[in-house]
Amino acid sequence: QVQLVESGGGLVQAGGSLRLSCAASGRPFSAYAMGWLRQAPGKERETVAAISGKGDSTYYADSVKGRFTISRDYAKNTVYLQMDSLKPEDTAVYYCAARRSVMYTSTAQDYDDWGQGTQVTVSS
Repeated sequence: QVQLVESGGGLVQAGGSLRLSCAASGRPFSAYAMGWLRQAPGKERETVAAISGKGDSTYYADSVKGRFTISRDYAKNTVYLQMDSLKPEDTAVYYCAARRSVMYTSTAQDYDDWGQGTQVTVSS
């Protein structure tokens, strides 16, 4: 099992930026793919970005392409989500998740371990 602790959420104006961090522990960091997912009130949880165990492959939802960047630091066992040009529709609880495979996935149900979530609110 992987323990995940997120940080970096908050309130930002439209057009602003935030960086989310997720510190992982419990397994070799490169052994699992990581994802950032979000869930807005009344909506299903969706994968916004994912990265392979080796960090050589990434996935982005169409709604965030060109604005969000996922990365991972193996020395710090941390995965990041840099969010730029934020929009009010990006408002949601953001979750960090780990999949017990080196291959990334865009399917929420494929993730095995989850962080507690961090709120991101973008004001217009």
